[in-house]
Amino acid sequence: MKITDLQNFIKKRDYKPELKEKYFMKLVEEVGELSEVIRKDKRMIGNDIKNSIEEELYDVLYYVCALANCYDIDLEKCYELKTELNERKWYSNENNNG
Repeated sequence: MKITDLQNFIKKRDYKPELKEKYFMKLVEEVGELSEVIRKDKRMIGNDIKNSIEEELYDVLYYVCALANCYDIDLEKCYELKTELNERKWYSNENNNG
């Protein structure tokens, strides 16, 4: 699945741009929950995703996509642009110094 597919999936089910501040607060909450399960090293067992790192990572990704939808942001395009910027910033200096 591409990020755009996930954004479209979320947009069809949960698109309320007027609630972008609430989406952000949910993102912060989910990052806190992710922190807790990472600290406890709670991994998914079999297909039981509940209360696991995997579940909380999905929840964080969900709210990142929901926020991107509120602002009409194409995360795949952001990825391309940011990767290009990082390549110039971090890796062109290695090539010039070596």
